[in-house]
Amino acid sequence: MKIYTDLKNFKAINPVVTIGTFDGVHLGHRKVIRRLQELANKVKGETVIFTFYPHPRLVLNPEETGLRLINTLEEKKVLLEDAGIDHLVIFPFTKEFSKLTYVEFVEQILVKQLGMKYLVVGYDHRFGHNREGKYEDLKIFADQLDFKIERQEVLNMNAINVSSTKIRNSIADGDIQMANKYLGYRFFIKGDVIDGKKLGHTIGFPTANIDPQESYKLVPKDGVYAVKVDVEDQRYLGMLNIGVRPTVNNQLDNRSIEVHILDFNKDIYYKNITIHFYQRIRDEQFFNSIDELKAQLAKDKIEVTNLLG
Repeated sequence: MKIYTDLKNFKAINPVVTIGTFDGVHLGHRKVIRRLQELANKVKGETVIFTFYPHPRLVLNPEETGLRLINTLEEKKVLLEDAGIDHLVIFPFTKEFSKLTYVEFVEQILVKQLGMKYLVVGYDHRFGHNREGKYEDLKIFADQLDFKIERQEVLNMNAINVSSTKIRNSIADGDIQMANKYLGYRFFIKGDVIDGKKLGHTIGFPTANIDPQESYKLVPKDGVYAVKVDVEDQRYLGMLNIGVRPTVNNQLDNRSIEVHILDFNKDIYYKNITIHFYQRIRDEQFFNSIDELKAQLAKDKIEVTNLLG
């Protein structure tokens, strides 16, 4: 997959294009990607995904600090390459760019600079300033500029429309199994192992404290999770806690992500690891003593081992 951050060197054969943020690269997105590939084969062309960075909401509403996304940009690149996309355009989103009308965007960028031959849009996608460009408008416009356009209907699973918003809500609620079902893969967090208070070592359950790569990365609801952990090309079982560790943290601050990797005793400080989420097994709890905490962690270890095998 070729990646572009501007269009100076862009070159593709009969580009078949779709546009969007593609947060999650979920099953709904993959339905669009499959259609993109079918059309590219039909016209002997190549697939192009046109996305934006930074996320438009971060540019248009800079005071908004609550935006959380399923994937970081680097994660998205890997997922789209795995999906078989030929070209990924990561277009700089600015306030000036946001003022382009949908007509200007399609004509000046998609047609003149990309050379687009086919455009595939999602069922509710809108283009241009104030999202004014509807599919019906674009269809008329396509005839004038000599490209074809097709709309993909939303993916429906068990009477539920698959969308990034629904998946983000599931992750935020701790419903990892539902999120994974709609993603088509296990939700994951990549991050560096950073220094912690090393309290886990003193009770027989050493943990790795994880610092996610980007502040906008969505972190699941507080609680204990069954996970698998990739460390240096090896995968291990793990039990992960997200929260404030109320039993050992008197100040109840510093929300953390800590994973205890089962049957593992290597020094991995400052290494990058990947955590794949399988299931939330309980709420974070306060225990009256360290012994009560240790007893619960022993039970958690058994449950995680039984769940993940």
